[in-house]
Amino acid sequence: MAAVNPYLNFDGNTEEAFNFYKSVFGGEFSVVSRFDAMPQEYQPDQSELNKIMHISLPIGPGSILMGSDRPKSYGPINKGDNAYVAIQAESEEEATKLFNGLSAGGIVTMPLEKAFWGAFFGMFNDQFGVQWMINYDYDRS
Repeated sequence: MAAVNPYLNFDGNTEEAFNFYKSVFGGEFSVVSRFDAMPQEYQPDQSELNKIMHISLPIGPGSILMGSDRPKSYGPINKGDNAYVAIQAESEEEATKLFNGLSAGGIVTMPLEKAFWGAFFGMFNDQFGVQWMINYDYDRS
């Protein structure tokens, strides 16, 4: 069964926000990736390369708080559009089923496909305006 986690976008202060969340929840970050680690063709403006592409903080059994800085090219952050429901699927098949089902009648913002970080990933706004991310991590062992 898929796991559901909150995914938050920030306007350049993700690191500050997540250090605050860490001070409240405790624990250690499981992932901290910056935009400069992306392949060059995907990188945002030079001024944003040190910003957070992805950060994860386990906050309890089976729950992970995740986030990133929104590149300027995605437009400004507006109240209400800076959070996603992130689903961690257990297989490509489950990811495809969830993506196709939930995105029906909505707007796909990133097609479900193999991503450079070793996952099968896609994003969309459903027909009710809720933002979703679907992810399946390939075995990295």
